[in-house]
Amino acid sequence: MAKILIVDDDPMMLRYTRSLLESEGYEVTSAGCGTDALREMQTLPLPELVLLDMVMPEMDGLETLTRMLAIAPTAKVVMLSGQHDPAGIVQAMKSGAADYLPKPVDEDRLLEAVGLYVPSAVQAEDPELIYEDLGTENFFLAASPAMKNIYDQALRIARVEVPVLITGESGTGKEVIAQLLHKHSPRAKKRFLKINCAAIPEDLLESELFGYEAGAFTGANTSKPGYFEQCDKGTILLDEIGEMPPRLQAKLLQVLQEQRFFRLGGRAPVSVDVRILAATNVDVKAAVEQGRLRLDLYYRLNAFNIVLPPLRERREEIAPLFRHFMKHMAYAYHHPARPMTDSLFRTLMQHSWPGNLRELYNVVKRYLVLGEETLTTAPAAAQEYRNSPVTAHRSTGNSSDLKQAVRELKHEAEAEAIRNALETTQWRRKEAAQLLGICYKALIYKSRQYGIISPRQKAVSKLANATGTHCATAEDPAVIRGSRLTAVSSDGRA
Repeated sequence: MAKILIVDDDPMMLRYTRSLLESEGYEVTSAGCGTDALREMQTLPLPELVLLDMVMPEMDGLETLTRMLAIAPTAKVVMLSGQHDPAGIVQAMKSGAADYLPKPVDEDRLLEAVGLYVPSAVQAEDPELIYEDLGTENFFLAASPAMKNIYDQALRIARVEVPVLITGESGTGKEVIAQLLHKHSPRAKKRFLKINCAAIPEDLLESELFGYEAGAFTGANTSKPGYFEQCDKGTILLDEIGEMPPRLQAKLLQVLQEQRFFRLGGRAPVSVDVRILAATNVDVKAAVEQGRLRLDLYYRLNAFNIVLPPLRERREEIAPLFRHFMKHMAYAYHHPARPMTDSLFRTLMQHSWPGNLRELYNVVKRYLVLGEETLTTAPAAAQEYRNSPVTAHRSTGNSSDLKQAVRELKHEAEAEAIRNALETTQWRRKEAAQLLGICYKALIYKSRQYGIISPRQKAVSKLANATGTHCATAEDPAVIRGSRLTAVSSDGRA
């Protein structure tokens, strides 16, 4: 494990920097003055990197640097300074400093500088590991031959301006692959945008993707550009592409073929330059056969196809993923990291991981907070659902229409998830929408669709029935109907 020494006379700076680097898996020691730092340099193992403050009492940074390099000539030293002193910085570089960072130190710049001089903490434990930080807390990690091959494949495809279809089970990391493609593409400095086609109601999806003109529908007082226009010159990921209505699939095909489309209510075409990536966890060939995905759109999207294997087929990654999740969660939750015991390792390796990386992430979180080494194979609610009379009836093969049965199962599961989220948040719908990862308007729409109302609304309805009056509330369909066509952003703002 890489050892880093931090030398600074500011206790707050020491604590902050040490906590940050330890959360990344580095072994960190600290010293409050040059004398203590030189004493630390006498101990083994020697630090691979020293972060040294230039301005300190008694012995300044330049003198400390000179004495350090006399003890350990190969040590990498990065100077830190809150003062603008070009002459001092030049002198430090001539004296053997490897780099310089201004204070207060930006977290990303610090981690980037550290990464230049010492190996990644994850890679240090396994030199054969491929690890790449993608920003926004996402990362790519490969230890298995299959994932290393996908990494090489993604780097080659990234620079080719063609659509890519990313398939795999839910939770295997399809969005991560899309971000990896974007990062290594010529569009890397432009916007990357993910759209979940299943999370936006059908009658809102068209206006969200393609925008609309003023007067296109009731409430459209001004024109609004859609996601494609907002992502011009960038990359857009259409997640759950199989859930897009066929009518919109035809419009998407036009964008792929001609790089232009019409806004809702528009008369003039809008031209865009967007790279389209698509992802789905369904069997695309079956979706085509069932008419859920247009064949011509499938051929257009499938110029390149990246198929992500489930976690149970790449068990080499379970341990490094566990360590990575643990380090980051320990830092985020201000909780001491827990080690992976032998018994826990055996449990992790024997588990089937139906939820893939997302399930592993939740297992690590539960283990960090509660210390539980047992794994739950399925949530209690899901187990209850599988044992319900409706499911039992369908499992006997009594349904004459398989497509309809699958659709009903999906709707019932979706309704159950919405109901659980609302109950968890005590019917605070904005919080429930955030918990579900959908926009607020989508939650309202789907609640209406499945007839989900709060206990308070039930009481109001009973009172209205008893008194023969009608009480309109914010949950009343009549109130919602007047605003449901108002376009919303992905975070639920009107």
